[in-house]
Amino acid sequence: MKTLAREECRAAIQRRIRTVRPESAARWGRMSAHQMICHLSDGCRMALGEKAVSAAPTLFERTVLKGVVLYAPVRWPSGIPTSPEIDQLCGGTPPASFAADVAELHTLLEGLTRRDEGSAWARHPVFGRMSRAAWLRWSYLHADHHLRQFGT
Repeated sequence: MKTLAREECRAAIQRRIRTVRPESAARWGRMSAHQMICHLSDGCRMALGEKAVSAAPTLFERTVLKGVVLYAPVRWPSGIPTSPEIDQLCGGTPPASFAADVAELHTLLEGLTRRDEGSAWARHPVFGRMSRAAWLRWSYLHADHHLRQFGT
């Protein structure tokens, strides 16, 4: 199973991030490549509890949907809604310098993977309480989804 907890998966995601260029065209969605980099950083900040997001999960989302999204062997489809606080078209962190924002994303990914199980992990806005393992799996899938969005 691919997860940021595994060094080879983390290295592959880091490598793919380095191939993104400001002019990289999206295969779907409305974000630019630079906005996507900032969106992935906001996802890390959310997991680390550095960026608060609103939550309204149902029992179905916290249990059944969470299991399917995190562990079913299918790729996430395009068009999945996101929390407004990390949505680049309304409340996400605005892009600044592309190189600096990419460097920040690398730093946040490293910080995320270094955080241990006993540390405070934020609640996911849809899936509720998640373990370190679940957050690192979600973070891998989230990055993979958006990197595929830009052809990498």
